[in-house]
Amino acid sequence: MGDDEEKYDGMLLVMAQQHEGGVQELVNTFFSFLRRKTDFFIGGDPGAAEKLVKDAFAHHSKLALKAHKEKQMKQEKERKEKAERTAKLAEEERKKKNDDGPRIQELTDEEAEKLQSELDKKKKEEEKVEIKAANTEKSSDNGDQERGSESEGEEDEKDKDKLKPNSGNGADLPNYKWTQTLSEVDIVVPFDVKFRIKSRDVVVDIQRRSIKVGLKGHPPVIEGQFYNEVKVEESSWLIDDGKVVTVHLEKINKMEWWSRIITTDPEINTKKICPENSKLSDLDGETRGMVEKMMYDQRQKSMGLPTSEEQKKQDILKKFMAQHPEMDFSKAKFS
Repeated sequence: MGDDEEKYDGMLLVMAQQHEGGVQELVNTFFSFLRRKTDFFIGGDPGAAEKLVKDAFAHHSKLALKAHKEKQMKQEKERKEKAERTAKLAEEERKKKNDDGPRIQELTDEEAEKLQSELDKKKKEEEKVEIKAANTEKSSDNGDQERGSESEGEEDEKDKDKLKPNSGNGADLPNYKWTQTLSEVDIVVPFDVKFRIKSRDVVVDIQRRSIKVGLKGHPPVIEGQFYNEVKVEESSWLIDDGKVVTVHLEKINKMEWWSRIITTDPEINTKKICPENSKLSDLDGETRGMVEKMMYDQRQKSMGLPTSEEQKKQDILKKFMAQHPEMDFSKAKFS
């Protein structure tokens, strides 16, 4: 039902954008079509057409109210869960402060002497571990740098023919330009004509996996498969100043940068994208954290340095080495 229901969304969105009077004008156009081109009003029993319209209205009104109610309930549930988490964290923090309170215990001379002896012994052991860890880290860093240099060389060779992103993290191509954030793409298509173009002069067809933009009777300026899928119902287009068609696309996957609009376009080097130009502030906390981690890993990898996951493994290894000074790691190799 969902796919069939959305089947004509692209065509209907184009129709809706051409009605400056809004929904009222769109509905009037639809009934005008039924009156002029069909026998909708006179082909059935008296009152049948009106009943059909009322039944359809009641059905979709019920669905809309149900969806609205479910959305409100979901938002309310999320607010309650957030409040509960906040209260739980506050309680845990309060307990932690109470548990971590200072404890003063008076020692005898014999106990103090024994404690000092243990501390001195532990200090000497830690110094030995630090020396071993430093030697191991030095060897590991040298290996990482060599592997990093090789990896960086391979990536540079692979990316050398890619375009540098423009200021909007997209590309300026001969016939059009595009920009992007993590969640959306905007395309600007200028037309070199001597007249002001109107909606009837252009062809704009936005599908989930493809796009076509051009003037009627002329070869399309853009035509092909998208780099990735878009939400048709949240995408749109408009004519600017009678000379430019602007297309807005909503990405389905809001966790990646596009390297091109359609698969036949030249690619941009996504490693050179500037995250500051994207609207990270518009993302929720969890998504923003994941995006920032992804960007950090991408930068680290391009410089031949360990990613956050690799760094975490190294930290665990160092901690293990510190806890087991009796083991010799100087000749060990780790991947």
